[in-house]
Amino acid sequence: MKKILLILQLFLVFQLSAQETVSKKQWQQDIRFLQKTINEKYPFLFKKITSEEFNTAADKLYMEVPNLEQHEVIVGLSRLVSLFKYGHTYVPFHQKPFEFSQFPFRLYQFKDEIYIQGTHKMYPKAVGAKVIAVEGKPILEVLKLIEPTVEAENSQYFKAYGINNIRYPEILHAQGITRVLQESVKLTLEKAGTQFEQEFTLLPNKKGLPTTYGFVQQKDNWLSARKQNNTPLYLKNLDKIYYYEYLPKEKTVYVRHSRVRDDKSETIAAFYKRVFEFIETNDVEKLILDVRLNGGGNNYLVKPIITGIIETKKINQEGKLFVITGRNTFSACQNLVNRLDNYTNAIFVGEPTSENVNFYGDATPVSLPNSKLKIRLSFAWWQDKAPWENDQWLAPQLSVEMSFDEYKNNEDPVLKAIFNYDPKGFILRPMEHIRSLFMKGDMAGIQRDVLKMRKDPRYQFFDFEGKFLNAVKLLMNQGQIQPAVGILTFLTQMYPNSAKGWEYLADCYHKLGAKDKAQEFYNKAKNLKTE
Repeated sequence: MKKILLILQLFLVFQLSAQETVSKKQWQQDIRFLQKTINEKYPFLFKKITSEEFNTAADKLYMEVPNLEQHEVIVGLSRLVSLFKYGHTYVPFHQKPFEFSQFPFRLYQFKDEIYIQGTHKMYPKAVGAKVIAVEGKPILEVLKLIEPTVEAENSQYFKAYGINNIRYPEILHAQGITRVLQESVKLTLEKAGTQFEQEFTLLPNKKGLPTTYGFVQQKDNWLSARKQNNTPLYLKNLDKIYYYEYLPKEKTVYVRHSRVRDDKSETIAAFYKRVFEFIETNDVEKLILDVRLNGGGNNYLVKPIITGIIETKKINQEGKLFVITGRNTFSACQNLVNRLDNYTNAIFVGEPTSENVNFYGDATPVSLPNSKLKIRLSFAWWQDKAPWENDQWLAPQLSVEMSFDEYKNNEDPVLKAIFNYDPKGFILRPMEHIRSLFMKGDMAGIQRDVLKMRKDPRYQFFDFEGKFLNAVKLLMNQGQIQPAVGILTFLTQMYPNSAKGWEYLADCYHKLGAKDKAQEFYNKAKNLKTE
């Protein structure tokens, strides 16, 4: 009787699985539908990739489908959509009946390598360990294999949202990190100078990790690598979207704001009204607005923050207003920091944002006809800055990264950098400074100061090469070829491997009629691109 019941149960499971399975032909039809939809209704997304490149990739996936398992097709679709490199345009891995499984750990890339930030209490030895390898493959190799599945706008987005695709067994298999779809994964870890291997098994019932703003908190069955004897300001009161605290020693108001949404207890407008009233009526010399954990929300709620800062003149001054950004600063919060940069005297500290300065957001879920898999495709272009200022991210003026030991010991190097900030000898706005020297014809001064800044870790995220190229493009569009040649000559000396720099220099000489010189530089650019 037991055998009969077991056979019936297996038959029922098989029937349910069969009902949920999409045929190979249907998946191919879905790929064609997605391809047609994007080409006809979303052609504006072809900014970082051409339609030809996208269609070639779609055709390749279509041809591969007969040899793929269902999860491999879904990962293939993720690779396809991720080609656009817009964080709001992606394939969600948590949608029924195609919900991916997860392994019970959370990775975090600190200043000094990748660590297990949090995990289930079944793996106490693993928490706080450095990750060396996954299934015997070095972690950097694994990340390169994972990267095509992530809709990363920049490297910060990958750090924030992409690195943990390692948790999905479906992705590990589809990307060739494991040979088959596995219910366990083996990580090579290092702790206290000793390497060891830890095998993790899947979370039951496709449950996800209980994270708050991207961090596993130590409670219930979960462990955090952070010591629990203290809590840094940026992790305090995480049950609230925003809160503020007065630091009397520093005469500073600290605000952590981690979503652009109204908290259930108080609206953004009411909260910031309280904050600015406190600043005006108390002995306050600085305001720190911490949005390093802020992944966005509703753009239309940021006005009281901007206008409140502008009206509060005692803190809207250089050296009195600091904004902390990080890898989780994204979407509507990108709009917020853009506008703070445009209209206030804020100094930005920490890490770059994970969103492009101008970007496509507000995704529409497009349902594929056979599988019903929903693909999110962005349709709204958000542009807070001029086209030639469309950088890969908003970079901090004071770059600060956190080490694992600082995280573990509840230290905040970003706050430390703010309180130690000394404007003397520090070039707060590099491009304005360089532009001033250029107008004076002081090329030696530019070279001296750029070399100095490039060696200063506080400027590590400032893209000097990209800024110079943007300036050159603007000059070339205005027909100012000789000034563009001057900047490009300097640029190619500073960055001899800049393919784009040599290409622009070739364009300039071509316009000046120096065809031989132009061809020489075109060849140099071509060789650099193929290296």
